[in-house]
Amino acid sequence: MLLENEIVAYEKDKDAKGGIARTAGSIAKSLHGHKPGKKRVKPIEQPDNQTRHHRAKAAKVARLQYICRPPATDYFAGCQTSRDMQIEQFLKEIGSKAIKALYGLDLASADLTLNDTKPEFEGDYTLVLFSFVKLVRKAPDQLGNELGNWLQANHGDVVSAYNVIKGFLNITVADTYLFSFLQANSANSGYGFAAPNGLRVMVEYSSPNTNKPLHLGHLRNNFLGWSVAEIYKANGYDVWKTCVVNDRGIHICKSMLAWQRFANGATPQSAGAKGDHFVGDYYVKFENALRDEAQPLLDALLAGQIPDGLDEQALAKAKAIWQNMQQADLPADKRTELAADLKDIARNDTLLMKEVREMLRKWELGDTETIALWEMMNRWVYDGFSQTYSRIGSNFDKTYYESEVYLLGKHFVEEGLGKGIFYKKEDGSVWIDLTDEGLDEKLVLRKDGTSVYITQDIGLARLKYKDFPMEQSLYVIADEQNYHMKVLQLICKKLGMPFAKGIQHLSYGMVDLPSGRMKSREGTVVDADDLCDEMEQVAAAKTAELGKVDGFQPEELKELYHTLGMGALKYFLLRVDPQKRMVFNPEESIDFHGNTGPFIQYTYARTRSVLRKVGEVAGAEMGASDNLFPLEKQLLVHLEKFPCSVAEACAQMDPSVVANYVYNLAKMYNSFYTEHKVANAESGQKKALRLAMCHLTATVIKNGMGLLGIQVPERM
Repeated sequence: MLLENEIVAYEKDKDAKGGIARTAGSIAKSLHGHKPGKKRVKPIEQPDNQTRHHRAKAAKVARLQYICRPPATDYFAGCQTSRDMQIEQFLKEIGSKAIKALYGLDLASADLTLNDTKPEFEGDYTLVLFSFVKLVRKAPDQLGNELGNWLQANHGDVVSAYNVIKGFLNITVADTYLFSFLQANSANSGYGFAAPNGLRVMVEYSSPNTNKPLHLGHLRNNFLGWSVAEIYKANGYDVWKTCVVNDRGIHICKSMLAWQRFANGATPQSAGAKGDHFVGDYYVKFENALRDEAQPLLDALLAGQIPDGLDEQALAKAKAIWQNMQQADLPADKRTELAADLKDIARNDTLLMKEVREMLRKWELGDTETIALWEMMNRWVYDGFSQTYSRIGSNFDKTYYESEVYLLGKHFVEEGLGKGIFYKKEDGSVWIDLTDEGLDEKLVLRKDGTSVYITQDIGLARLKYKDFPMEQSLYVIADEQNYHMKVLQLICKKLGMPFAKGIQHLSYGMVDLPSGRMKSREGTVVDADDLCDEMEQVAAAKTAELGKVDGFQPEELKELYHTLGMGALKYFLLRVDPQKRMVFNPEESIDFHGNTGPFIQYTYARTRSVLRKVGEVAGAEMGASDNLFPLEKQLLVHLEKFPCSVAEACAQMDPSVVANYVYNLAKMYNSFYTEHKVANAESGQKKALRLAMCHLTATVIKNGMGLLGIQVPERM
């Protein structure tokens, strides 16, 4: 009931603002069409690099496992196999039992570190012994041999052999187990995905501005958000995808004013341009005109010739900056920063900026002509956005508009003042003190009573929870907003909002060009549509160069080039840890060799070609009498890990986990295919086995790439 009252209060508040918020809500809906802990034991000796690697990986998983599963549920509980868990988790479970049986120690499976065995050693999985050597008071080799003997004696159907090397127990998984796994899953099209868990997650991503088209940075955001949402779905969550459109503010008015000044009534239709590109061009025109108008004043300011025409506050600031710049020992970066401050003063004193601020004031008052212009230009932009979203495969269950929600949050500030969470300064502005939390004081309401972004976000967060009560609310936002997101969660917690603990920030690094950082003001961004065009053109050229176009009709080739181009683009942006800043290189991304989308797509097409030519054999015809060859076993062991790779990607909110898993799978399959015949296998049972492996490999590649939003072609 409290929330309903808050929304009613919001409706009354926006009605009092001259009608703009009321009008904005209905306009936006009509314009925008898309709807779319680890226990640590001191070792008895200094750990080597291999030990450090094992511990670091285990600690990372232990820290993150709570995200993807309820606290009382084991991290890998969602993995679906004939044993209701993956072999990795099963080995940890029986390892814990072995330690209990042999030494009377109660160690949870999560306290055991199990990783892949290094290629130079025999085995499939490696149990790290150092963490409990001191507890059992055994030499590492003795401990390893005793555990290995127990595992083999009590679970010989899973553990066929073992060896111990310097504190590491290398375990070999039994062929019979892998035969059983393959037989149970080779025909399972949903392999790797968990059953519904009853938990709900909202993922917010994209967040475009309506003064420009989507660019390369937006693509990384969209691909990350969409992929993480699908990964959560694959782990059993009920997921809502949302987008917040920044459709109001000074930056929007810049495009509007530029159109009034320079367009002479032109429209996207008359100019033959896509709507968002058309509006974005006027934003650049505004910035160019602003630069030209501000330059004389900036030159004067840099020369110390400070005009009296500046307002009192700007005049005092300009004088102080110029005096600071006269210091002979001033560092170069500080000098650049001060020059940028003078540039802002010069820009803000121009007639253009005064006009654009007046336009924003009129918009907020609901001026009819201003609203009509805003409606028209937003309609052009939304039409362009819809085309781009459709092309890149991005969609939303709910779209929020800043014009609808920017007044939300002020009610919660009043509530927080009453509770002593916020405080008011002498000038009337409202703040919150977060110094005890390691941050600083944060403005939540200006002295004139207007909201700042954090105020709006508080209100929107509460509205989102009303629309979709969720356990977790994930924001896909660049790392430039790390501080903002910490403040948002802290304020929501202090206000006692039920969703506050579930706020998660998927922080990601920016995407740069080989030539440097993109800048919207200067028109140097990489446009998303232009980049998609280029990717499809490069895909066509590479495919023709390799002679892979025989037998395709023109429409089929067009679809293939789109599939390859988008696959290359998405994979290149998703294969990297989201938190890392990256440089995008189109040529590198579309190579048919190496860690690229087209290489994996080609591998999928190869599996489908084998199945078409040889035919599919029912799993019942497979036999376990023949031992697995090394490459057969390597492939099966990796296939068996897929559900846990999906779970790990969810726990870390990191699609690169799936991307790199699928890449390694593609490499292993190609090695297997090169070494072993399928149609002319050594026996009928081997043929059936390898066909089943081809089938499951195809399923896993398709499912894994699908989680990245990448289609895979049936033939290439």
